[in-house]
Amino acid sequence: MRTLNRLLLLGLLATPFAAMAADDAPSPEPQVTIRQEGDKTIQEYRQNGFLYAIKITPKHGKPYFLVRADGTEANFIRSDQPDMLIPSWKIFEW
Repeated sequence: MRTLNRLLLLGLLATPFAAMAADDAPSPEPQVTIRQEGDKTIQEYRQNGFLYAIKITPKHGKPYFLVRADGTEANFIRSDQPDMLIPSWKIFEW
């Protein structure tokens, strides 16, 4: 009887931890954030909080993707023109 009580208690205590682990599991689908900036639409693609691609759709012209060049924080290249340099300077910050 004591063994049954211990197993029941252990099962009740383990249930919240299993639910928390399921919440932290990686999601198979990317999270897409869409915003308007001037005359273009920007879609940011994130997987588990990691920004890996940006789709830019201008009002006039064809859409293009910016993808991470080497996995660093701010180094993006155009997927259709990989030799094009994308400036990422920080002028000032406060």
